[in-house]
Amino acid sequence: MAGDYTETQVVVVGAGPVGLMLAGELRLGGAEVVVLERLVTPTTESRASTLHARTMEILDSRGLLDELGPVPNDVMGHFGGIPLDLTLPGPYPGQWKVPQVRTEELLGHWATDLGAVILRGHELRGLTVTQDYAEAEALGPNGPVRLRAKCVVGCDGENSTVRRLGGFDFPGADASRELIRADVAGIEIPNRRFQRLEHGLAIAARRPDGVTRVMVHEFGRAVRPRTGDPEFSEMVDAWKRVTGEDISGGTPVWVNAFGDVSRQATQYRDFRLFLAGDAAHAQMPIGGQALNLGLQDAVNLGWKLAAQVTERGPEGLLDSYHAERHAVGRRVLGNIAAQALLLLGGPEVEAVRSVFGELVRQDDVRTHLAGMISGLDIRHDVGPGGHPLLGARLPHAELAVAGDRTTTTALLRSGRGVLLDISGDADHRARRLGTAAPWAGLVDTVAAELLPERGEFAGADAVLVRPDGFVAWAGSEGEADLITALHRWFGAPAVSATANNSTKRRGHNMGRLTGRTALVTGSSRGIGRATAVRLAQEGALVAVHYSSGEEAAHEVVASIEKDGGRAFAVRAELGAPGDVHELFVGLEDGLKERTGTTDLHILVNNAGVMGGVSPEDTTPEQFDRLVAVNAKAPFFIIQRALKNMPNGGRVINISSGLTRFANPQEIAYAMTKGAVEMLALHYAKALGPRGITVNSVAPGITRNGNPVFDIPEVVEQMAALSAFNRVGEPQDVADVVAFLATDEARWITGAFIDATGGTLLG
Repeated sequence: MAGDYTETQVVVVGAGPVGLMLAGELRLGGAEVVVLERLVTPTTESRASTLHARTMEILDSRGLLDELGPVPNDVMGHFGGIPLDLTLPGPYPGQWKVPQVRTEELLGHWATDLGAVILRGHELRGLTVTQDYAEAEALGPNGPVRLRAKCVVGCDGENSTVRRLGGFDFPGADASRELIRADVAGIEIPNRRFQRLEHGLAIAARRPDGVTRVMVHEFGRAVRPRTGDPEFSEMVDAWKRVTGEDISGGTPVWVNAFGDVSRQATQYRDFRLFLAGDAAHAQMPIGGQALNLGLQDAVNLGWKLAAQVTERGPEGLLDSYHAERHAVGRRVLGNIAAQALLLLGGPEVEAVRSVFGELVRQDDVRTHLAGMISGLDIRHDVGPGGHPLLGARLPHAELAVAGDRTTTTALLRSGRGVLLDISGDADHRARRLGTAAPWAGLVDTVAAELLPERGEFAGADAVLVRPDGFVAWAGSEGEADLITALHRWFGAPAVSATANNSTKRRGHNMGRLTGRTALVTGSSRGIGRATAVRLAQEGALVAVHYSSGEEAAHEVVASIEKDGGRAFAVRAELGAPGDVHELFVGLEDGLKERTGTTDLHILVNNAGVMGGVSPEDTTPEQFDRLVAVNAKAPFFIIQRALKNMPNGGRVINISSGLTRFANPQEIAYAMTKGAVEMLALHYAKALGPRGITVNSVAPGITRNGNPVFDIPEVVEQMAALSAFNRVGEPQDVADVVAFLATDEARWITGAFIDATGGTLLG
């Protein structure tokens, strides 16, 4: 029965780094996701501790590096224990030492902040796949849990339950040699970097916290069948046989063993089931490649799967996940197998190691191996074209966008595609951005100046970049290949433009604005409050602005969060000196804390003050106050917001029906609202090339908490002015604003939207 299941769009099994990375990517793409994790609490074992250059670029592209904080870096890596300089062009050369527990913590906060649901203590017990659904049954702390989704992804490690229950083939070879590994406190031994001794290999590295990671392999020792992790005594004995040192006085934090297993699933996708990370490929974790390979699986799959389950992905998009990542995995497993021979072989490999050591000193050999290990040399078949960037990852470069400095990597923070124009030619730029306009719901268009030189961009004055950072098109003349690439990766315009529109309401409508941020001024009450709530229901992170109603603003935030949305309050007294600066200090702090960036996608200028004074009694001070709050503040808020607003943003100004019918008691007020409408008209023209729409919404008589709405006779008189014979509710206007904030309204700009309920019909 349908009622027996909790419905979502994607179920991810496994809350390790790969599962959490995938959950965040799915949420960025607007998909609902539930993560099932067998462990009740996150592991404290940092088995993987190396992030490579490509993974660091990915974390940067999601705005996560600032939160990660400073981490140790070493440009020297190794290939099978032979030292290898990993320096390549890019901002993050070498190996970055981040404990796995920290990586999981970082990605867990990111995914849950974006709205992912993580169910810990839930072990997958059953999978059923039908034509329409994938159904997962798990045993949780309170009994069985049944989930129905469009897809299930196994990120549950080498012994994947999803892989077993799904019947995936997993050919390859089991381990024939192994390393025993442990983190040990309270020992004093020399650091060793792949020290080859008579009887085996020894590795030791002491951390700043006093814990030493030790690894040992005995030459010629056969792998023992294991049903669990080794005892510390086994590590102690092996270490002593190889090094002669006694570490028995230490305290083990954890102990495990890993071997040179090499297996890869024949298919990463079977209809509604997917595999990623160690569930898809099992390999010896030499040089940290295993973790990085899995994280990059997740980033490749996340945006594609989100597009598919929200019904906006082009045909064949999900097939490209297997095609691209299986090939990458096969290559990585090959280089790991080669390294295992060099690393774990005994005296018989010394001659090969000597020759190989000479080869890696040749720069072309070093560059080749460094590119392979770091993931920087990955190239996908993305379609026609001959530019060297095609199919490669977007190079990191400095840019100037609308006078502000940024980077190519930072352009990907929204998790959307990017069409980056660096031509400097206004005509070419306008034509190219116009070509991409029908895909505005999925692709940000950015006009920029490349700083300081073209470098890897030589021969291309524009690039189309997929959400995972790979270049799908690069060119200078002609738009045919660009249109082909847009169709291939983002679907037909009619489908793509409805980005996330198909996401169904479950509790509240998630998806149309997921991954976007909004500022609603004057949102502690009335139309502003209703608008903030409505945008949050659509998935936006909303900044609830107030001037003096702090308690009311925090109540709005609490109400939004109670319903599963995301919001925070920000204070600034509009119309006062320094108002816009104060507003944006608070706004940017709040955005940075929650998203890692200060990007603002939606601005709703709602705050305003009524006149309520006859024209003959209006003082200069009252007039100046009306102008300052209702007209001046919106102008300078827009001016400031454009520094934060990516291409494709939305500006919505709340005007008034009083600009279209006369009320002599509100002449000054109506003048200020007329000025607001001019902001839409003229800014719309100026911001069109950036895909930013600017519109005015004019409410009529709307219930706003004024005591007059408690008098039935007065309400009846006011209702008679509307074509619907009722007064407006704040939600009536909020729904109009929410529509204008979505991609469905991409073709509306510079417009006056009558939201008076027909009051202007006469």
